Amino acid sequence: MAKHPRSVEGYGESLENLARAVGNMTYDRTAEFIGELACDIERQAKGDEERGRLKLAARLYQVAEELYRAEREMTLVWKKICEPYMED
Repeated sequence: MAKHPRSVEGYGESLENLARAVGNMTYDRTAEFIGELACDIERQAKGDEERGRLKLAARLYQVAEELYRAEREMTLVWKKICEPYMED
């Protein structure tokens, strides 16, 4: 498998289907996914920083922060709007 594959196993080239699959989960799980993605981008930024790729690392850190912000917002959507109406 390539270090940076161009597709996700089970989704082929369809990033639209992958996005819909993630977006169709409950919003708490979508928030968790976004947080995991942020964590992985931050991990990659640290690796690039250690290898002296400072411009790339700086941009990846910015992307990770925006994803963490999105995770927080999605968590608020879940907790304040959706969760109270979810059935067990």
